[in-house]
Amino acid sequence: MVALLASTFITAGAQEKKSPSWINNVKLSGYGMMQYQYSSQENAKSNSFNIRMARVSLEGRILDDFYWKSQIQFNGNTSTLGTSPRVVDLFAEWQKYEFAKIKVGQFKRPFTFENPMNPIDQGFMSYSQNVSALAGFNDRAGGHASNGRDIGVQLQGDFLKNSNGRNLIHYQIGVYNGQGINTSDVDEQKDLIGGIWVMPVKGMRIGAFGWTGSYARKGTWTENTDGVETTHSGIRKLQQRRYAFSAEYLVNDWTFRSEYIHSTGQAFKTRYQDADDAKDCTLSSNGDKADGVYVLTIAPVVKKKLYAKARYDMYRPTGDWNQAKTMYEIGMNYKFHKNLQLNMEYAFVNNRAIEKHNYSMLDMELCFRF
Repeated sequence: MVALLASTFITAGAQEKKSPSWINNVKLSGYGMMQYQYSSQENAKSNSFNIRMARVSLEGRILDDFYWKSQIQFNGNTSTLGTSPRVVDLFAEWQKYEFAKIKVGQFKRPFTFENPMNPIDQGFMSYSQNVSALAGFNDRAGGHASNGRDIGVQLQGDFLKNSNGRNLIHYQIGVYNGQGINTSDVDEQKDLIGGIWVMPVKGMRIGAFGWTGSYARKGTWTENTDGVETTHSGIRKLQQRRYAFSAEYLVNDWTFRSEYIHSTGQAFKTRYQDADDAKDCTLSSNGDKADGVYVLTIAPVVKKKLYAKARYDMYRPTGDWNQAKTMYEIGMNYKFHKNLQLNMEYAFVNNRAIEKHNYSMLDMELCFRF
C-alpha cells in the first residue's frame, strides 16, 4: 500500500509540471534488520536466524509549516503473526515556531533519551531492559508491544540560545490514551508524560522525565478477602507513576549514555498479545515497584567505520535484587556504507529470578536502510 501510494505521488509529479508543492516534498524511506541469535539459558536454549523487523515510511511537508509521517512495521518469526504488519507512526506536527511545536497522532512517548532512537542507531541488540519494560515497548504493566508509542497530542520546543545560536534547553510534554498503539482509551484517564533537558556544551544532554497515568483493561478478575473468593467484572485501572534521569555525550564519534528509570504501579499477570489477553484482569505477582539502569559506551576504532561497544544493563522487575537481571555486553559494529551495517555482540547474563542464574548470548545483526 505504501509503495503504491509513493508510486502515485511520483507519477503525478512527473505528469504535471505545476503539481502542488506538498506532493514534491514526499519522501519514501525505510530499513530492515536481519538477526542471528544464540542463547545458552537452561531449559530455554535457542539458536536461530530471525527477521527482527522491517519498516517502510512516507513523510513530507505541507505549506512549509506542517510535517507529517506515516510508518508501518513488519515483524518476522513472531509468535502471533496477526500483530504484523502494524502502523507504528501516523502523525502531523505544526513546526512554525522552534520554541513551540504541536504534534498530533500516534508517535513516540516523550520519555527517556533512548526511546525515540532508531533501532539501528541505538547500537545494541535491543533497547536496554529498563527502556523496554518502562517506556512502552513490552511494558511491565502488561500492555501490547507498542514500540514506545501511544496516541495523543504533544507540545515541544527548544529555546535559550547561546552566543553561537545553539539552543540550551529542550522541553516536551504530551497527553496520551495510555493504552499503546492502535488502541482506544479504556478508562477515560489520560497519561501525562513530559521531559526537559539542558545542553550545556555541544553534544551533551542532561535530562529528567516524568510520567503519570494508568493502564486499564475491561474484563474479569478474582479477589481473595479473608479466605473468600469474589469474582469481579468491569474496568480495572492500574495507576502508573514513573520518572527517569538521563545523560548523554556525543563527542568526536564517541557515544556515552546512561539512564535510570523508576516505576510505581501494579501490573497485569498476562501480557496483551491477543483479544483474550485483554480481558484477563488478574494482577501480576511482581508487586508495584520496578527500576533499572544502563551505562554504555560506543568507541570509534576506525572513525565512521568500525566501533567497539560495551554496556552494563540491569533491570529489577520487582524492585528487589533477588529478581534482578543484569547483562554485561561487549561487541563491535562495522559500517560497510552509511546504509549498510553489521552489529556483533556477546552478553553474559545473570538472572537471579531463574534457578541457573548465569548464561551467555550471542547476537549478530545485518541492517540496511534506503
